[in-house]
Amino acid sequence: MARVAKELAESSGFLLARLGAEIKTRAIARVAQEGYELYDYSVLAILAEGDRETQSAIAEALDLDPSRLVALLDSLEKRGLVVRQRDLQDRRRHVVSITAAGKLEHARLRELTKQVEAEFLAPLDPDSRKLFHEVLLQLAAHHDPRCVFDLPETPALRPIT
Repeated sequence: MARVAKELAESSGFLLARLGAEIKTRAIARVAQEGYELYDYSVLAILAEGDRETQSAIAEALDLDPSRLVALLDSLEKRGLVVRQRDLQDRRRHVVSITAAGKLEHARLRELTKQVEAEFLAPLDPDSRKLFHEVLLQLAAHHDPRCVFDLPETPALRPIT
């Protein structure tokens, strides 16, 4: 088997991109076996955290073209997983809500993606997984304002300034 150049393997950015692509490929394949796209799961996850969201807020959170989101919402709505309604405050906007069936399907898809992640991270012990996740959260919060959450207190991590 051909190996990656040592220079590339010494690059954290290269490894992060390579591993990110691999886990995404695995998650896409696993979710597709269930008849969904990974974006379907993402939309349901966003809606499961709140009562409702505008279509534009969902598109922005997922960095998704609004016309692509409409197609995703059409599919989810046909399955009875979401409902779209005109916003009573602004009739030009639509708000999207998750249904009871959508919450059940979201929980099922969440478990599938957790299985993919557990399999992918299997070489790491629980403490290493936790630290790895905390480092990723810190980087995400620094580079993408959509990922800003309260970061856990971890002595091994120093704030990014």
